[in-house]
Amino acid sequence: MATVIKEAAVGAPAAHCWDALRDFFALHQRLAGGFVTNTEMVNDRDRQVTFFTGAVARERLIGTDNDAMRLAYSVIDSPMGATHHNASAQIVPDGPQRCRFVWITDVLPDELGPRTASLMEAGLQAAKSTLERQVAST
Repeated sequence: MATVIKEAAVGAPAAHCWDALRDFFALHQRLAGGFVTNTEMVNDRDRQVTFFTGAVARERLIGTDNDAMRLAYSVIDSPMGATHHNASAQIVPDGPQRCRFVWITDVLPDELGPRTASLMEAGLQAAKSTLERQVAST
């Protein structure tokens, strides 16, 4: 199994970033604008996500931990053809106006690791930019 870990320093308060991350059904509006172009609720745990490439995936919310500021989800259908895809994203406070965004994905087959890493890097940069822009405009 390929494990991909990406992390970024974000110039925004942890509480603000966690509020955006845990809003599972507003991914394109609150967290990853530009990288994700649309998010639609399928049911109370699943979302359909449209990416900047036009690719569409279905993701299932596994759970959230408000105290740890951590969310876990699984991709249950996508054009990448993964037989397993589980991920978590966590906000780690790093001072009053900063935090770290930590994103970890486990994916099979192993050959999807490099492509997954590339997409995660683009998604993480979109999240960082979106979160910092939101704080700057308030």
